[in-house]
Amino acid sequence: MVLLATACVGAASAAASFDAHGSAEQVYATGLEPGAPATLYDSEGQEVRSKSADELGGVLFREVASGSGYRVASGGQTSEPLTVLTTESAPPSTAIYEQSIPSSGYGYLTTRDGTKLAIDVHPPQDVTKVLPGVELPPLPSGPTPTLIEYSGYGYANPAGPENGISIVANLMGFTVVDVNMRGTGCSGGAYDFFEPLQNLDGYDVVETIAHQPWALHGEVGMMGISYGGISQLFTAATRPPDLAAISPLSVIDNTQTTLYPGGILNTGFALEWAKERVHDAEAAGPESGQEWAYKRVQEGDQTCAADQVLHPEAVDLLKKIEENDHYVPEVADPLSPVTFVNKIDAPTFMACQWTDEQTGGHCPTLAARFSGTQRKWFTFTNGTHVDSLDPATFNRWFDFLELYVAKRPPLLASAAVRAAAPLIFQEAMGIPGVTLPPDPVQLQPTYRLALAAFERQKPIRVLFDNGAGGLSAGRPYPAYEESFDSLPIPGAEARAWYLSPSGALADRAPPSEAADEFAWDAGALPLTDFSGDTGSGEGGLWTASPEYHWEQSPPDSAVSYLTAPLAQDTTVIGAGAVNLWVRSSTPDVDLQATVSEVRPDGKETFVQNGWVRAGARKLDPEKSTPLEPVLSLRESDFAPMPAGEFVPVTIPLYYEGHAYRAGSRIRVTIAAPNGTQPIWAFAETEPEGAADVAIAHGPGRPSNLLLPVVPGASIPTALPPCPGLRGEPCREYEPLANLSASR
Repeated sequence: MVLLATACVGAASAAASFDAHGSAEQVYATGLEPGAPATLYDSEGQEVRSKSADELGGVLFREVASGSGYRVASGGQTSEPLTVLTTESAPPSTAIYEQSIPSSGYGYLTTRDGTKLAIDVHPPQDVTKVLPGVELPPLPSGPTPTLIEYSGYGYANPAGPENGISIVANLMGFTVVDVNMRGTGCSGGAYDFFEPLQNLDGYDVVETIAHQPWALHGEVGMMGISYGGISQLFTAATRPPDLAAISPLSVIDNTQTTLYPGGILNTGFALEWAKERVHDAEAAGPESGQEWAYKRVQEGDQTCAADQVLHPEAVDLLKKIEENDHYVPEVADPLSPVTFVNKIDAPTFMACQWTDEQTGGHCPTLAARFSGTQRKWFTFTNGTHVDSLDPATFNRWFDFLELYVAKRPPLLASAAVRAAAPLIFQEAMGIPGVTLPPDPVQLQPTYRLALAAFERQKPIRVLFDNGAGGLSAGRPYPAYEESFDSLPIPGAEARAWYLSPSGALADRAPPSEAADEFAWDAGALPLTDFSGDTGSGEGGLWTASPEYHWEQSPPDSAVSYLTAPLAQDTTVIGAGAVNLWVRSSTPDVDLQATVSEVRPDGKETFVQNGWVRAGARKLDPEKSTPLEPVLSLRESDFAPMPAGEFVPVTIPLYYEGHAYRAGSRIRVTIAAPNGTQPIWAFAETEPEGAADVAIAHGPGRPSNLLLPVVPGASIPTALPPCPGLRGEPCREYEPLANLSASR
């Protein structure tokens, strides 16, 4: 068989009519006959794999061992020998980094495997295209500080980056290089969600741009929000030598905590986002791929047209999601920043929101994992996806980029940025008249003094009551802030409140055993608590007055427990858990915990959620702490709920940074999922029908709410307006009578 294969390979002496290339543990070929069989042979002439070319004449072989001598054969023709690269960060040759990239405009950047990525270079002057008449900071002639924005969105669209924030950095005097990931838009290659090759592309982009004569200091930084923030974590973990700094905003810590919260598929934002990625990775056409790419093909962009050939080879992301509804380390860990941010050695500024409606409130887990650099700062607050650019956070982000990428005092550009701030926030949040607060770093006259002032700041910064610090409710200003040396907060105490009869949360477990029950119904509430514009449109989610519809749980569809009025101010920073003893009439049941504040004025403010699929209740003992429990989610650890028995079930809570004032009460509600998130939803819950769920409490079954309380933390401001806190809907408090259950 080996001799036969060798003979087939050796029979084709003429040059093949198709092109074949080795990549990082991949081989691809283009120019094949659509549907034609193609075979990959190794250096010994043994068949590695065969598959048919896609409808555009491309083929891609994944998971190929690195080495030389590979060939592709099709239609009686055979390619020249190919070398398959490793996934090591540094390429075998750095010659590709000497390619010339224009300092302005649309073009293509070639990566180590010959793939051309679509890019659009925006020098600072581009800001005037979007904000005519805006005053730029003084721009010295010659090289400019440069940032890279990298994602699978339409960043390289010459009409303007889709979902990007390059215009803001232009205003600050930076050149921004917007890059479309491979397999999207006009970029070549095939898409796979954060595969190693995609991260190596990021490395190549950083090094290529840093080598351009117009990139100041021969270094570049990275910027971006959401997808463009997450990509920075993956790229920086490859440690490009000329990466000056990263500034990821509104990111995830773990694919699972956004896609499968508690083991339950998020059929709202997360699944819909995945569907959009599948669409955007298709070859550009009238109804497929990114619209701007199709327009360029129609207008004669031959490179963009050629780059579509491998798009049909994209990994089936939806199938991948379906097949990985449990934790498989070799699949999940490479996609979870929490497992590799320790490799990042570049200076880092990161900002996230506890109540981010898109990525979710689990990003703070990353702070403790950033062990590869001492130059790291994190800002956390309540708010929406866009609040990673609220004025207080914007100031620190701006200072960071000026100091670590531009290497100049922020004072030089601050006047222009401050003048344009109202326009920026009007566009981003739909809120007029938002200005930047005073910033002491921006007052320092020299780079040395500004850097020293910035580095004196503690790594962890928490903005409290975002939405309550402005002249009117909902404007993106915090009521106050506190800074800390680390997260978890040093000295934070695990404070337990125990579920008790009559819907009480008490300081101690009740003296006798009892139970409450509810009729589990995933349709008892709407899927979400918001139905309007999810951006900055009128009444939109990012505006000062979003139109939430946070409904009360119908009678008997939930159980609810409430503390006595707090005797003193109580500051909670961190995750926490709801530890329950649960009995279910069905073998599996999905549970949602909602933590809220019931105020002395009769209002109730949403604080945070947590979820669990009871069949996936086993915790990972190596990763878990009482205040940060981590579900195993391994398939082998799934177990049905025992019929007629109470068993312990922990609902891990997502993070909060909330100030509960004296006189307020803390409430926890347990119900079926849905009804408490703006765009997260759970349409595929367990069970499919109804269930009877009971929650036990007593000395032998001490169900409790456990939160990380920071002792001695003062709350210097009065109750915030309600509604008014960003990302935290408010409603009139209505008590919910629990239904007693048999023990």
